[in-house]
Amino acid sequence: MEQEKNYINGEWIAPQSNAYIDVENPVTQEMIAKIPKSDERDVDAAVASAYAAFPAWAATEPEKRLALLKEAIQWMMDRSDDMIRTLREELGAPQGFAKRVHVDGNLKEAMEQMELAGEIEYVREEDGYEVWMEPYGVVACLTPWNYPLGQITSKVIPALAMGNTVVLKPSSQTPLTAYWFAEALIAAGIPKGVFQMVCGSGSDVGDPLAGHEKVDMVTFTGSTKGGAEIARRASEGVKQILLELGGKSPALVLEGADLEIASKRVLDTIINNSGQSCSALTRMIAPKSMKEEVERALLDRLQTYKVGDPTQEEVDAGPVQSKKQYDKVKGFIEKGVKAGANLLTGEIPRGDAGYIIQPVIFTDVDNQMEIAQEEIFGPVLSVLYYEDEEEGVAIANDTKYGLASAVFGPEEKAKAAARKIRAGNATINDGKSPGNAPFGGYKHSGYGREGGKYGLLEFLQTKAIFRQE
Repeated sequence: MEQEKNYINGEWIAPQSNAYIDVENPVTQEMIAKIPKSDERDVDAAVASAYAAFPAWAATEPEKRLALLKEAIQWMMDRSDDMIRTLREELGAPQGFAKRVHVDGNLKEAMEQMELAGEIEYVREEDGYEVWMEPYGVVACLTPWNYPLGQITSKVIPALAMGNTVVLKPSSQTPLTAYWFAEALIAAGIPKGVFQMVCGSGSDVGDPLAGHEKVDMVTFTGSTKGGAEIARRASEGVKQILLELGGKSPALVLEGADLEIASKRVLDTIINNSGQSCSALTRMIAPKSMKEEVERALLDRLQTYKVGDPTQEEVDAGPVQSKKQYDKVKGFIEKGVKAGANLLTGEIPRGDAGYIIQPVIFTDVDNQMEIAQEEIFGPVLSVLYYEDEEEGVAIANDTKYGLASAVFGPEEKAKAAARKIRAGNATINDGKSPGNAPFGGYKHSGYGREGGKYGLLEFLQTKAIFRQE
């Protein structure tokens, strides 16, 4: 694959800067590839190409667009082993999780979304007028490093399906999976100019894209700080904006909860992907009367996971993605200890295992501590306790974030509590989110939704046509 080039106007093109960024393997800490260190000149070329291609792509029959995208998804499914290997090399994802979630799971959801796209009603008759749903134009898709494939498929594929053209900027930390995605679209016959990919840093590529006068919509996943800057730049051009940002998601345990279910659900989110998920349930909020039971359940469940070398079949989680991320997580663990939280299990990383961080569980955490308020993005859980349910809900809502949540307890009580939590989604006990469900946040966790029909409609705007009497 052309990993040292951008894909612009149907061709693989070297960056105009002739500069490159090294890609590191977090397992071996070796440099495994180089990608373009693009700049505003590459952005201008990509946007111009997408802008020119938009009218013809928007006029293409939806069925033809969907057939092409389904072919691209199938192309990736047929090469899943290669993509899993790439994810292990650039992200440090273990074989099992990379296959189950990163590749098979995300591609299955993408294919299901294309089936839903076939049901979209682009023209609807109303009383005295018609409603037309139309694409925005050029969409800039800025994706993060923690889910290198899933975040691309949840943005680029629905944007293209709805008739928009796209400029993708993948994360410069985990960009190699994006090259598989680009090759899939090329193999499926994507027309020249409909899809572009420009690699580089956020400041060199992401910022110019967000503020570009010919970009009509920006969709970004990343930190709240980064999202606010992207929104500022995009809003200067009055662009449509979709943001999926950080989280500090609560798991509220009620009296009568099944602690086996609760401990498994919470620890799965903390350990899978090495805790590098914005929707991880990083605050477990439980009754003081259940303190001993909760801590015992967590410790018992923790014994069932293995953290280590992701090339080994039995490993559940590998290293965090980079030295920068390792230092950030280590710093939060140190802050938790210094603030007086009880270290139930785990320790401050010593740096003798590469970027691997063993799971850490803090108990007796005050919700005003940094470890309870800030997104850590690592395998760190804070356990907090409450006197009554009202206080528990208040603690759950005492955060600037509002992405995900979970409630464990008798079903009706759990549903009632979930309605009170200000978050974009809530899981009740061992409930599972189907792939067609909307995903997105409240408050500082962003706005707009991805997934299913909701994620498709985000890429359409509404026109009313008033007929002649």
